[in-house]
Amino acid sequence: MFTPQDVKQILSSGLLSFPITDFDAQGNFEPEGYVHRLEWLAPYGATALFVAGGTGEFFSLTPEDYTQVVKVAVETCRGKVPILAGAGGPTRMAIKYAQEAERLGAHGILLMPHYLTEASQDGLVEHVAAVCASVKFGVVVYNRDRCKLNAESLLKLADRCPNLIGFKDGVGEIESMVTIRRKLGDRFTYLGGLPTAEVYAAAYKALGVPVYSSAVFNFIPKTAIEFYEAVRTDDFATQGRLIDDFFLPYLDIRNKKAGYAVSIVKAGATIAGYSAGPVRAPLVDLNPQEVEQLAALMAKLGPQ
Repeated sequence: MFTPQDVKQILSSGLLSFPITDFDAQGNFEPEGYVHRLEWLAPYGATALFVAGGTGEFFSLTPEDYTQVVKVAVETCRGKVPILAGAGGPTRMAIKYAQEAERLGAHGILLMPHYLTEASQDGLVEHVAAVCASVKFGVVVYNRDRCKLNAESLLKLADRCPNLIGFKDGVGEIESMVTIRRKLGDRFTYLGGLPTAEVYAAAYKALGVPVYSSAVFNFIPKTAIEFYEAVRTDDFATQGRLIDDFFLPYLDIRNKKAGYAVSIVKAGATIAGYSAGPVRAPLVDLNPQEVEQLAALMAKLGPQ
């Protein structure tokens, strides 16, 4: 079993993957397809897999789904790649998810935002601290939407929660990120978590955040690793080529509808021959024309 500090070290380098969740035609979890997906992705070299996360449609999973998804991932990837699970929602529900992930053998959680209600910084601190206190394994907090923590709050949490080992930023406020990075130093491992993180990867590396989560790893894993290596080695020519040839036109499709950040990844997996079924409501799938546009972009990248 990895300690929280082991997980922190693992997450401090490499590319992070957030697998989509397989559903059948009726929208039910499909474990055989999910096993096939994880077995396909694991050898490509992602540092860790974050299951039942945002790209994995955590927000649409029932508690029973969640147990199955995490259980299948842990059993499939044991000895191959560390598994962290998403957890979120109201504090008591987030605690239940975190404890279930720990019980099932995951190596940590990504604590995603609570939903709907606004909260003060003091309230956010108590929320994160309560979840951290409920488990022994490592916790990475996702800074996004209703849960935007400032540097002072993170300093409080760093003192109170020894197993809070990571900070994933999905906000993109440069001044705040610089302040957090300078004040917290190496207390946390820092992850870039904006949607389609490759577009922001070089800028975040310059801020001291060299690690990011890749959604496109779900369907173009070879290219995702190529791009990460280009960021790691400051190969700006390769970064520029892939941004121009793939990522910018990809964003044009993704930005057509709210929620397409997940839908386009599922469409890409289908095109790649690893269909995970449809997205669950309230998301909607890409239309046929958009799927054709994505397929043309992927074809230019060559075999994966």
